[in-house]
Amino acid sequence: MAQDSESRLDSGAFFKDVAFWAIAAIGIFLPVVGFGTYSDTQTNSLRFSFLNQGYSFGQRYGGFVTTAVMVAIVVAVRIFVLLKPKSEKKAGASAFSVALTKVGMSPVAMWFGAGLAVAFPLLMLGILGDKGSLKWVDTFGIQIMIYVMLGWGLNVVVGLAGLLDLGYVAFYAVGAYAYAMMFQYWGLTFWEVLPLAGTLSAFWGIMLGFPVLRLRGDYLAIVTLAFGEIIRVVLINWKSFTGGNDGVTSIKPPTFFGIPFNASPTGFAHTFGLPFSPIYSKIFLYYVILAMALATAYVTMRMRKLPVGRAWEALRENEIACRSLGIDTTKTKLAAFATGAMFGGFAGAFFAAKQGFINPESFTFQESVMVLAIVVLGGSGSLMGVVISAIVLVGGLEALRELTFLKYIFGNDFDPSIYRSLIFGLAMVIMMLWKPRGLISNRVPTAFLKERKVVSGALVQEGHG
Repeated sequence: MAQDSESRLDSGAFFKDVAFWAIAAIGIFLPVVGFGTYSDTQTNSLRFSFLNQGYSFGQRYGGFVTTAVMVAIVVAVRIFVLLKPKSEKKAGASAFSVALTKVGMSPVAMWFGAGLAVAFPLLMLGILGDKGSLKWVDTFGIQIMIYVMLGWGLNVVVGLAGLLDLGYVAFYAVGAYAYAMMFQYWGLTFWEVLPLAGTLSAFWGIMLGFPVLRLRGDYLAIVTLAFGEIIRVVLINWKSFTGGNDGVTSIKPPTFFGIPFNASPTGFAHTFGLPFSPIYSKIFLYYVILAMALATAYVTMRMRKLPVGRAWEALRENEIACRSLGIDTTKTKLAAFATGAMFGGFAGAFFAAKQGFINPESFTFQESVMVLAIVVLGGSGSLMGVVISAIVLVGGLEALRELTFLKYIFGNDFDPSIYRSLIFGLAMVIMMLWKPRGLISNRVPTAFLKERKVVSGALVQEGHG
């Protein structure tokens, strides 16, 4: 009898928990997805609709179906979590985490990934042709590599030194505007400005580092967030120099040893006897950002083995113990901010050259959040984790535009890309519940006695890396 009453209580609590999550999901998704607005052509006004009333069948019930599907997914995930057998957690690293970390450390995996990255535009060109591969090389290849480089740059500050930086987009903006301004006023080329852009960003990284030397955690995050917003506001209001919201246009892209990628007789295609196509410019830009990203990874790995890199790791684990060992935390923090900012400036200069146009709206707080999410979800301190999370977040969100088959389910006006922010938020919540320390959360210490061993992320104090 006692066992039957206990099972009834368990089942009652189970259905109560599932009902709570279902009601909460309805309350969250119904206002966002179910409600909408439409334009009334008769009265020339904007009207409010519930579940998109007043449209064709597919459009009319599209909001209801989408809401029902999202609520069903939430309920299914919650049921799976409740029915999953509970096991005692071990302090050591899980088998999956150890395997993933070993793959990330394996030279075979690293060389395979590098080879795949090098061959990517050529594979797309061979499979899809000039026009078909243009979108994949530009939207997916170049865009993902930009965020990979930004993630590796921020990884120095957040992953290695353990300093939470929410204003990393400021250094990205400094690098972009450095190239735009120097090209506009002095006519300097991309290759001439690239080292200057990194130097200027490193200088501003040091300027940010001085006021926050005694800050850590939430306070450091607030100050860096303010720094990023200050840079953006300055760019908006200094109209005589930066152009304000109008931005800077006609920025010249990098050339191939002085050969431009245009249809002129001195252009790349005519020089090498090829038919003119914009794909050549995109492939060249892809290899430029790939080389810059690989250089970032190489410098980061080499610096980890130097005294400054070991000081970063010591600072990340415990700042008090770091000081007791005689390490100068002031120089260590400034070196971390300057190094991470330098890589952000390089990426910003490339972004300006690739886009040909920049304005302050390209450097909002959302960009800092995206880069920080790439670092955290991939695993702080892990180069391979940053690559995986950049492919999933940036490439996955861009791939939403290709899901045209969903229009047969939700109506012709259904656009999956409008749910990018919603899916991004859900992905972060799921990752924080499943692996709070990221995909590759285990520690691989740079210095070791006899053999390098994987240390579980669960053994690291919360808030210290």
